[in-house]
Amino acid sequence: MAADVILLVATFPLFYYAISIFSSWRFFRHRRILPAVPFTPPVSNIKPIRGFDPDSYENFASLCRQDYPRFELLFCVGSQDDSAVPVIQKLIHDFPETDIRIIYGSGRTGINDKVAKLARLASEAKYEVLVINDSDVRVHTDYFRTVVGPLQNQAVGAVTCLYVSTGEKTFADNLQMIGMISDFFPSILVARQLDGVKFALGTTIATTRTNLRLFGGYESLENRPADDLLVGRLISEQGLEVELLPYAVETVPDYASLSDLFYKRLRWIVVMRHMRPAGHFGLIFTHGLPWALAAVAVHPTLPIAAFYLGTYAVMRTIMTMMVGSEGLKRKGLAWKLPLIPVWDAAALCIWLFSFTRSTIRWRDGHYHIVKGQLVKA
Repeated sequence: MAADVILLVATFPLFYYAISIFSSWRFFRHRRILPAVPFTPPVSNIKPIRGFDPDSYENFASLCRQDYPRFELLFCVGSQDDSAVPVIQKLIHDFPETDIRIIYGSGRTGINDKVAKLARLASEAKYEVLVINDSDVRVHTDYFRTVVGPLQNQAVGAVTCLYVSTGEKTFADNLQMIGMISDFFPSILVARQLDGVKFALGTTIATTRTNLRLFGGYESLENRPADDLLVGRLISEQGLEVELLPYAVETVPDYASLSDLFYKRLRWIVVMRHMRPAGHFGLIFTHGLPWALAAVAVHPTLPIAAFYLGTYAVMRTIMTMMVGSEGLKRKGLAWKLPLIPVWDAAALCIWLFSFTRSTIRWRDGHYHIVKGQLVKA
C-alpha cells in the first residue's frame, strides 16, 4: 500500500510540469511581437543604490540610450562616500543630454534601506510615471516604450517583465541561470495561468505615483521584505491589473561561489515561507527528481524507472527549452541542460533547509520575520 501511494504521489510533479509547459506555451505563443504603443509620457527611472555592482557603468548607461522623448534617471545612495558615486558622476559627464540626478540619503530610519530610498525617490521624482529597476539590470533602447506602453490602459496599475542573465563566468552563475529558466520562471507562469499576476519582479516595475499612493506607497513597506512582490500584490488588491510582459531585460550575475547562490536563494525562500506558508509547503509536490527516485526505490523495475525518470527528464527539458530558448531566445541553452538535475537537487536541499531557519541573512545583518515585518535578530 505504501509503495502504491508513493507511485501515485510521484506523478504529481509530472502533472505540475505539464501545467508549466502549457502555461509557458500559452504565455509566449501570441505575444512574440509586441505592438508599438504611441504612449510616451515623461518617465522617472528611480534606482536605489548601495555600493558598486559588476558592470554598473554599462548597466546605467543602457538607460541613457533609450529611444524615448523625455525621461530622467534618479539615483539615491547612502552618502557621498558610496563606491557607486564615481560611476554615476562619470555617467553624468558622458551623457550630458540625459537628465541625471543623485540624491544622498533616504531621510528615513526603516530597516529595509532599499525601500526607504525608494520612498524618497518616489517623492523626489519629477514625473508621474515611475520605472523602478535593480542596479544589475541592463536594457535595450526600446525598454521604456515597451514597459510603459501598457499603462495607457487605465485598468493596468503596474507592468513587470522577465529577465535573463548575461555573461555567466562561474559554475554558480550558470547554475543560477538554469534554475531561473527551468524552475522560477515556469512557476511564475503557472501562477499567472491559475491565479493571475499578483506580484511584480524587482528587475522592472512600471507604475505611477498615484497607484503607489493607493496602498500607502513605499513608506508602508520600509520594514517589510520582498517589496517588489508586495508592490504587485498591493496594486492588484486595489482592483488594478498587473501586466507581465513576454519581454526580458538582462541582468549581470555576480555569484562568486556556490555559497553566495545558496544564501541568496535561501533568503528568498525563507521569506516566501513566511509570506505564503501553504504555497511554500506545497512545493513538495513540484520536486520531480526525488519523487521519481522514490518511485524507483519502492518498485525497482525497468518500466517504472523508464516511466518516472524518463518522463521527468523529457518534461524538464521541454519546460526549460520552452521558456529559455523559445520564449526568452536564450542561445546555447541546450549545452546547459545537464545542470537541470543538479539544480533540482540543490533546490530540494535549500527548500528542506528553509524549515530550519528562523532568520534571514541580508546585507550586513540577520533578521527575524515577525508578522510580515523585518526585526533585527
